[in-house]
Amino acid sequence: MFQKLKILLGFAPEVVYADLMKEGAVIVDVRSKDEFRGGHIKGSVNMPLPQLQNMVSTLSKEKVIITCCASGMRSASAKSILKSNGYARVYNGGGWMRLKNKIE
Repeated sequence: MFQKLKILLGFAPEVVYADLMKEGAVIVDVRSKDEFRGGHIKGSVNMPLPQLQNMVSTLSKEKVIITCCASGMRSASAKSILKSNGYARVYNGGGWMRLKNKIE
């Protein structure tokens, strides 16, 4: 019960992204194609935020999905889009460089 209260107050447990990757998580980078070409996490999928709604059907709903962008703003929007399309295990990884450091 205490854990549920912490989550309601915004004190969710720390997500261990390296563990999610071991489970086979898919990283969806929602930056523009040019930003993605400038650097990205190896194995990540580029789905620019403006096109994400039209591309979500290419993702498995059975997989864990981690969204990322430059700072975390677009990836938060991407998480909402994915959740509203029935994807249950979606995490906002924030900025791609910070996420890269967390999974290596």
